[in-house]
Amino acid sequence: MSNGTFHHYFVPDGDYEENDDPEKCQMLFKMTDNRKCGMDEDQDSVIRDDFTIIKRHIEDAARVLEGVGKSISYDLDGEESYGKYLRRETTQIGEAFTNSEKSLLELEVKFKQSQDNELKEEHRINDDFLSMIVHTRDVLKETLDISVGLKDKHELLSLIIRSHGTRLSRLKNEYIKV
Repeated sequence: MSNGTFHHYFVPDGDYEENDDPEKCQMLFKMTDNRKCGMDEDQDSVIRDDFTIIKRHIEDAARVLEGVGKSISYDLDGEESYGKYLRRETTQIGEAFTNSEKSLLELEVKFKQSQDNELKEEHRINDDFLSMIVHTRDVLKETLDISVGLKDKHELLSLIIRSHGTRLSRLKNEYIKV
C-alpha cells in the first residue's frame, strides 16, 4: 500500500483495515543520490549516513520478513509445511462431507418414517371412520328392526284394544238388556 509519497506501508497480516496502526506498518525509503560526494564533505558523516540507510533497510527487511512469516503462519494455521496443512484441510473437508452425507441419510430416513407414520395415521383414521359408519349402519338397522317390531306390537295392541272394546260393548249391551 502506498499513500502517493515516499512513505510506503506494509500490512503484516495481509489485510489492511482503517484501524491498522500506520506506525507499525510504515517503512521509510530514503531516496539516495548516486552522485559522488564532494571532497569538502566529511568522510565519517557519509559513512554514518550510509550505515543509517543500511540500518533502515535492514529494519524494513526485518519487518517485511516478520510480516511474511506471520502471513505464512496464519495461512498454515500452525502446521510445519504446506503439504501437512493441505492434508489436514483435505481430511477436515472429507469429514465434513462424510458428516453431511450421514446427516442427509438420517434426514431421508426420518422423512420416510414421517411419511410412513402419516400413511398409518391416515389408514387408522379411515379405518376408524369406516368402523363408525358400519356401527352407525348396524345401529340404524337394529333401530329399524325395533321400529318394525314396535309397529307390529302397536297394531297388535290396537287389534286387542278394539277386540276388548267390541267385547266390552257387547257385554254392556247384554248387561243393559238384562
